[in-house]
Amino acid sequence: MSRLPTPLTVAAAPPHRRALRRKQRGEAATAWAFVSPAVLIILGLSVVPVIWSLLLSFQADDLVTPSRWVGLDNYRALAQDPHFRQAIGNTLLFTVLYVPLSLAGGLLLAMALNRRIRFVGLYRTLFFVPFVVSATAQGVLFSFILDPEFGAANAVLHHLGLSPQGFLTDPSQALFVLVAITLWSGTGFCLVVYLAALQDVPQTLVEAARLDGAGRWHLLRHVTLPTLTPVTVFLVLWQTINALQVFDLVYVTTKGGPLGSTSVIVYFIWEQAFKNATAGYGAAAAYALAVALGLIAVVLRVVRRRERHRTQGATA
Repeated sequence: MSRLPTPLTVAAAPPHRRALRRKQRGEAATAWAFVSPAVLIILGLSVVPVIWSLLLSFQADDLVTPSRWVGLDNYRALAQDPHFRQAIGNTLLFTVLYVPLSLAGGLLLAMALNRRIRFVGLYRTLFFVPFVVSATAQGVLFSFILDPEFGAANAVLHHLGLSPQGFLTDPSQALFVLVAITLWSGTGFCLVVYLAALQDVPQTLVEAARLDGAGRWHLLRHVTLPTLTPVTVFLVLWQTINALQVFDLVYVTTKGGPLGSTSVIVYFIWEQAFKNATAGYGAAAAYALAVALGLIAVVLRVVRRRERHRTQGATA
């Protein structure tokens, strides 16, 4: 038979539970008091603007006069806008050049600096320092260096007996010069990430491959690169997002010129929203970019998952 609770137990249980509930409510209130400022900041600076800009992309709005609903007209206009297509082409060319070159440069530098050589710490620091320099400062610095009339670059070319170049003022050179400037700073990040990853390559695999007679190229192809695959996928995603969002350097150096040769998507968005006072049109372009970034992230995530499964299957 089950034992019936005594009157003392029945009388004592409810006050204990009420005290426990009050304690839990007090702890929850204290936690929310600490968390609520961060929650309000996140809502005010990310969630609300995202929703508002999405609604704005379906409106004709100059941020001054009352807006009017236009539906998908902004997106239809984007599909027919030659300046938007030019910005897409410039952005894709910038990305195609910058991402593989930054990864290849970072990997080569990491392999060169992953050895016991004199002043290796100094070399690593020197290659990483440009990464911490802001894009604005880089733009100002290289605007002086690459000035077609008074810049140091043309002075060196003149000293070598070569003809002066337009650099940032030449439509055929400007975008490639911006890629070179970005590589000067962005390769340092790839260097540090690859350097950390190289130090985690299992030495047992390297020694086993060397005992089997593998040379440097075979070690790189069959041991090092497969081990670095997760890091490479991360860097491809990171550098691609950075390349698609380049803005500061373009704004400081060329303002999208000459003749639109350096107009990229983010600069196009800024120009439409704040320079031409067509905020709805700019918001539509921003969401087109957001969809592209989302698709790239999904594709790279699928590739990384398949590579992980393949590696686990090969290990098993």
